[in-house]
Amino acid sequence: MKQISLGAGKLTAPAIIVGCMRLGGLDAQALGRFIHTAVENGAYFFDHADIYGGGVCEEHFGAVLRNEQSIRRDDLIVQSKCGIRQGCYDSSKQHILKSVDESLKRLQTDYLDVLLIHRPDALAEPEEIAAAFDQLEQAGKVRCFGVSNHKPMQVELLKQTVRQPLIINQLQFSLPVSNMVANGMEVNMDTPGSPDRDGSVLDYARLNHMTIQAWSPFQAPNWGGCFLGDPCYEKLNQVLDELASQYGVSPAAIAAAWILRHPAKMQLITGTAKASRLKEIIQACDICLTREEWYRLYLAAGHPLP
Repeated sequence: MKQISLGAGKLTAPAIIVGCMRLGGLDAQALGRFIHTAVENGAYFFDHADIYGGGVCEEHFGAVLRNEQSIRRDDLIVQSKCGIRQGCYDSSKQHILKSVDESLKRLQTDYLDVLLIHRPDALAEPEEIAAAFDQLEQAGKVRCFGVSNHKPMQVELLKQTVRQPLIINQLQFSLPVSNMVANGMEVNMDTPGSPDRDGSVLDYARLNHMTIQAWSPFQAPNWGGCFLGDPCYEKLNQVLDELASQYGVSPAAIAAAWILRHPAKMQLITGTAKASRLKEIIQACDICLTREEWYRLYLAAGHPLP
């Protein structure tokens, strides 16, 4: 498995992260087999959030950790997120501390390797977030910190008070959903991809040693579903199929390899609960697309080269 250095060496982790949002639907035996498959294939980084399945995903995962003696907690990297409540976002100190304690209880572990603030909270007080992070770090409950779906200036605001390095920013990114690449490619142009919608977050992350974790890596724009096999993306799928045949992998592996090929050294978060699909995606780590192949996919996804 390809390894990524997070936060200028703060943490070393696999390039492929197992997203746990859909794991709550698996029974105990199926979930145990799935986790075993992931770990055996080098995917020992698991991404949770307190809202996934209303906490059920963390609860079921924790039960497997308790009952499966062959899965050691210290061999895993467990990440969770907090800050989304019913009808609002909440990054208050009280809510962060409460959410982490509840996640630890459900996961049946003493610590999180990584905690992310899930969404930017318009009412966030950076001093409260900093105080919560300090308390969690000093208590040994969280080892590393980051954010999710944040713009650079929102991160900069947090950094005025937060002492810990913010080593991760989790952002949506896929072949068709790639404005953070397109706006740099179409700079100074009057084209659909030219507006900077994220404050140059890609360049900011690279300058500040923040690892981007790409979520929904197979998602079409505007929640249009998976683009793999979608006739609306006929040209893209033709190129994916051709390269998949050339490399002897699935189209999903090629789409994942496109993300991993970027020099920002991103991680990719899977969303599958199927072991066979997970193994397909992991094969992306063995592929290094050529520059020509990367741009061919980019163009096939509908992006121009001005």
